[in-house]
Amino acid sequence: MSGTPWISLTTDYGLDDGFVAACHGVIARIAPAARVIDVTHLVPPADVRRGAAVLAQTVPYLPVGVHVAVVDPGVGTARRGIALATPGGLLVGPDNGLLPDAAAALGGVRAAVELTEPRWLATRVSGTFHGRDVFAPVAARLALGEPLTEAGPAIDPDDLVRLPPPVVTRDADGFTAEVLTVDHFGNVQLAAPGEVLGALAATVRVGPPGPTPSHRAVRGRTFGDAPPEALVVYVDSADLVAVAVNGGRAVDVLGVRPGDLLRVAG
Repeated sequence: MSGTPWISLTTDYGLDDGFVAACHGVIARIAPAARVIDVTHLVPPADVRRGAAVLAQTVPYLPVGVHVAVVDPGVGTARRGIALATPGGLLVGPDNGLLPDAAAALGGVRAAVELTEPRWLATRVSGTFHGRDVFAPVAARLALGEPLTEAGPAIDPDDLVRLPPPVVTRDADGFTAEVLTVDHFGNVQLAAPGEVLGALAATVRVGPPGPTPSHRAVRGRTFGDAPPEALVVYVDSADLVAVAVNGGRAVDVLGVRPGDLLRVAG
C-alpha cells in the first residue's frame, strides 16, 4: 500500500460505550496519519454471519487498506486472531468465519498469519477486548507498512474457519433461500443470486416454504415498481435477491429474521 494509509472498522460494539473510541485511540497513537472509516458498529451482537455479509458487501468499495472486523463471541478462547493478505487489501479479525467472504470479494487469500507476535499487541491483552488490544494495534502497524510476516506465523488459508453456506435451492416454479440480512429500512436480503429472478413471472408469490407462498409481490427493478405498501422482489446493490415494501418494511410484512427460509415462486 502507498499514499495515505486507510483502516476500516466493522464491529458489533454499538455506540453506547467507549469501545469504538478506544480502538480509534489505539490506531491514532500508533499510526496518527491513518484515516479510519467506520463501516458500522451496529452489527447485532455476536451475529457473525451478519457481520461477514456487511463486510463482504462493503470492502470492494473502500480504499485499499486494512479492514478490521470484530464480531467475536469467542474472544479470549482458543479461537485465533488472524490477518489475511488479498490483492485488494488486508483483513484483520478473529478466525470465526467473519473474514473469508470479504477476502474472496477482494480477490482471495494470498497469505494468512496468526497474530501472536507480542511486540505487535498491547502490553496487557484483555481477555474480553481484543479489538482494542490485538486487532487495532496490528491494523495500525500494517497500515504503516510493516510486513504481515512479522505479525505471527503463517497459517494455511485452507484451515480458516468458514461459515456454513446459506441455503439456496431451486425448483421448477422458483426457489427457496435463506434470509441473509435485514437492513435498516426493513428490506429482506436473501442468499439467492439475482440471476434467479430472470426466469420468473412479473408477479410472484413470497412466503414460507410451501406450494403456494402467502404474499403477492411484483418482480421489479426498484421500490417504485410496486404500488404503495406492496411487496417488490428485486436484485439489490449486492446482486442478491431482496424483498422490500414500497413505503414500508418487508421484514414486518413477512415476519422473518436472518436464518429463516423464504420461498419465491412464479
